[in-house]
Amino acid sequence: MSGPKFIADRIFSLSKENLSSTVMRLAVTSVALAIAVMLISWAVVVGFKNQIRDKVLGFVAPIHVQSLDMNESVEETPFVLDSLLISRLNAIEGITHYQMVANKAGMIKTDDEIQGVILKGVDENYDWSYFRKSLLEGQTPEYHADERSNEVLVSKVIADKMLLGVGDDVRVWFIDKDNQARGRKFSVSGIFETGLHEFDERYVFADLNQIRKLNGWEDDEAGLLEIALEPNADADQVNEKLYYSLPTDLASYTARESNPQIFDWLELLDTNVWLIMALMLLVAGITVISMLLIIIIERTSTIGLLKAMGASNKFVREVFLHRSLRILLIGMLIGNIVGLGFCFLQQYTDFVKLDAATYYLSSVPIELHLSTVIFINLGTFALWVLMLLIPTSVINRITPTKSIRFE
Repeated sequence: MSGPKFIADRIFSLSKENLSSTVMRLAVTSVALAIAVMLISWAVVVGFKNQIRDKVLGFVAPIHVQSLDMNESVEETPFVLDSLLISRLNAIEGITHYQMVANKAGMIKTDDEIQGVILKGVDENYDWSYFRKSLLEGQTPEYHADERSNEVLVSKVIADKMLLGVGDDVRVWFIDKDNQARGRKFSVSGIFETGLHEFDERYVFADLNQIRKLNGWEDDEAGLLEIALEPNADADQVNEKLYYSLPTDLASYTARESNPQIFDWLELLDTNVWLIMALMLLVAGITVISMLLIIIIERTSTIGLLKAMGASNKFVREVFLHRSLRILLIGMLIGNIVGLGFCFLQQYTDFVKLDAATYYLSSVPIELHLSTVIFINLGTFALWVLMLLIPTSVINRITPTKSIRFE
């Protein structure tokens, strides 16, 4: 056993009832609380961002292509997915799937209610995997290229407001190019709920052939081309390559460019979590510094005695740093147990609930990786150790002649 460790174990104790032991217990609590809060904050923010992002991308796709025009309405200018465009899409690395869709504004009307909606037309190539996981009742529609289907998929928000159920008929009204109202009767095949209220209350999924018929388009025309990417693909990089490979009459946009308000809101969460972590580091660091200063003051006579016996300033500093590091490690261990325990409990039980209408999620999400846990622990430990060097500089100014008589 080294000399500084032996002396530190003899003169310091958490069980003794004195000022230094009380301060050490307070320091342990502060360090544990800081580590637990940092772990929980990081896990919640990362989980929240990823789940909301996945919901948005499941609804609107990471990238979409549309005609390059000044059309600011919901309805798009049609274009054709020809062989040249297909070859350029297949040449870009990172693209896994693409599908033609179109939007048309309409209005659902029943005997008692009226609701403005956007009819999103999709075809037989549409990827329903995201909506199958969000399906509450019924099933997703089945569409075919050679016929027009009357089946639609509606959200729970619309179904509850319009008193609709699976199998019910619903009439949707549209305005044609001659400003005449035209109605179409559809049948509800299923009801979904994504939790994204601003999308759920607007969109109804229908056959793309219905949109083509209503707009007077050709059988191969659509308003948007939605593009899915590989899980690790960078949407901005893929979009940049795609943008410069498209014909001059087409343009591509990422989901962030189409929905900046949602992604900007998610970016603000990063600022919040970094602020929380900085405050926790600062509060716990100040507590640890204060603890070490109080211990040094209380043990001034001991420091003088050690120096009188020939101990160097470095030796004495190591005595106090050894005890301080032990307190840090105990606090960090407790903090990890509390923080990780909360994360695992929430991840498997969802005992902390949220208002889905406000937060888009029904419970607090958790996503925490081993690399993040290691990064937080090593980073905070290194920072606190550096902060501990500040109060130990006081030891250099303590002289044996005066400190031995210090009470």
